[in-house]
Amino acid sequence: IFIFGIFPVGFAIYVSLHKWRIKRSDFIHLRNYVNAIGNLAYVVVFFLGIGALIGMYFLVKKILKMARENDEKPWLTIIPGIVFAATTVAFFRWFYSALPEVLGIADKLRGLERSQNVFMQLLREALRSETVLPAWRTFLWLFLASLVVGGVVYWLWRNKRTMSYQSNFALAFLALGAGVGLIYYTFERVGAAYTEAFETGTDPGIWPQFISITAGVILLALAWFLWKRAPRRESKAGFLVHILAAAALLVGGWLLIGEIPTIVASGDKDLWEGLKVTVYFSLGTVPWQLAIGLLLAVLLFQKVPGSNIFRILYFIPYVTPGIASAAVFQQMFSNRQSAPVNMFLSFLGLEPQQWLFEPRGIITILGDTLGFNVPTWAAGPSLALMVIIIHNIWTYVGYDTVIYMAGLGNISKEMTDSAEVDGANRWQVFRHITFPLLSPTTYFLSLIAIIGTFKAFNTIWIFRSNLALGTTDTFSLTIFIEFFEKLRYGYASALAFILFGIIILLSLINNRTQGSKVFYG
Repeated sequence: IFIFGIFPVGFAIYVSLHKWRIKRSDFIHLRNYVNAIGNLAYVVVFFLGIGALIGMYFLVKKILKMARENDEKPWLTIIPGIVFAATTVAFFRWFYSALPEVLGIADKLRGLERSQNVFMQLLREALRSETVLPAWRTFLWLFLASLVVGGVVYWLWRNKRTMSYQSNFALAFLALGAGVGLIYYTFERVGAAYTEAFETGTDPGIWPQFISITAGVILLALAWFLWKRAPRRESKAGFLVHILAAAALLVGGWLLIGEIPTIVASGDKDLWEGLKVTVYFSLGTVPWQLAIGLLLAVLLFQKVPGSNIFRILYFIPYVTPGIASAAVFQQMFSNRQSAPVNMFLSFLGLEPQQWLFEPRGIITILGDTLGFNVPTWAAGPSLALMVIIIHNIWTYVGYDTVIYMAGLGNISKEMTDSAEVDGANRWQVFRHITFPLLSPTTYFLSLIAIIGTFKAFNTIWIFRSNLALGTTDTFSLTIFIEFFEKLRYGYASALAFILFGIIILLSLINNRTQGSKVFYG
């Protein structure tokens, strides 16, 4: 868990807070994030702190509920909870104090013989430096104290839930510390930004944007709360008042968070362009991929001759190496007149297209063909991106089909037969029985498809062409270019965390919108 989970994430956070071009340079706090998303970075860190405090509230609520249900008084376990939390903080303090010393070994090795003995000697010196050794001793003493205190409390209060109470209290105190720390850090960084701006005679405008967005989020939260409470009102007047109040708060909140586009405009243009391309890619892939997969699954689930052969054929694109299939699609959608797709268009009497070399949006191309102008904002995904979307759909439809068929196999045939006996036609059976019972499968496939499209890289990199003018550069490609071509390791790490946050947010939204509608039978 530490080597493959905690350490990579912790090290990436460390890198993202530095100016890092091949070698580590100055510690610049949130500068990389501000360069990427503007002053929105301060708002995000602030709400991360608020989220940590909300997490603490739910942990305390869980502890109190557990104690009430079992008629227990677990207050003694608060002590080991505090010590466990302090031990965790001490560990991360030691970790981040040791990183600069360990990373500095590379500079110390210059001019020395590169051997294991020399490296181990320098490593021992790094871990025994005046900044690292005290942090290690603090962690070690707290770790031993946590074992002793935890054991004593367990001996004094012998209960099978003692460790559960201790761990929950520890998490609650960690959440409290993280929340207060992030909020304090946000205000401290905003103050530093104003101090720096004052020296140059400029106004960063952080506080007006910060207050406006925060107020907007609060109004949206209140609107959602009133909207959820409206159906519980017994009188029509109460229901109507809640709905109207929710609508008013929704409009007010939306107007207040209107500062976000202004903040976005001050951020990295390549980042937002990459995000726009990624959204186009996801919206153009996921719905069609799921719809075609479901249609093929329903058709292939029928007991017809040759269905087993078609099951294999539709699954072949998924097991085909993506690089190989992308190379084949490159030839099929080449801009040459003799390319298979262009030859087919010529056969239909249509003009050949540039395909992977075409940066114009498909709506713009359609408008030029029909003789009307299309505004820039309505251009749509480029034709080059549409080729990548088609390839992605072709690749994953077979996988979705197989998963949907497994879901169809779990639906009781007696249920569908009973509906048909009662007079339901095939569409009614599918609409009211089959599709609702496939909701867990749809939820799973949509979740991994959305995450997959936002992380997609390999085949898109193969399809990429400079003539497409960056219209196929998704968020992942933007990160790759910053890391491997521009060698901006710190900035690329910050972009990676922004993408990680977007994926987490989309997963939560998907869980809220679809999770409540999942029916397990």
